[in-house]
Amino acid sequence: MPASFGKTLIAAGLLIAAVGVVLLLSDKFGWIGRLPGDFTFRKGNFTFYFPLATSLIVSVLLSILFLLFRK
Repeated sequence: MPASFGKTLIAAGLLIAAVGVVLLLSDKFGWIGRLPGDFTFRKGNFTFYFPLATSLIVSVLLSILFLLFRK
C-alpha cells in the first residue's frame, strides 16, 4: 500500500506543477478562456464568467491523457 500511495502523491504533485506552469504561461496563450463558447455576463459592478468551451476542450484533453496512461 505505501508504494501505491507514494506514486499517487508523485502524480498529484506533477499535476499541480503542470497547472502552475499553465497559469504562469497563460499570458502567452491569450485565447484560453476567450473562446467563442465562453460566456461573460456583466451588469453594473457584477461579472459572471462561465468558460464552457474552454472547459470542454480541457475535459477532452484530460480524457485523452488519462486514456493513454491508463493501466
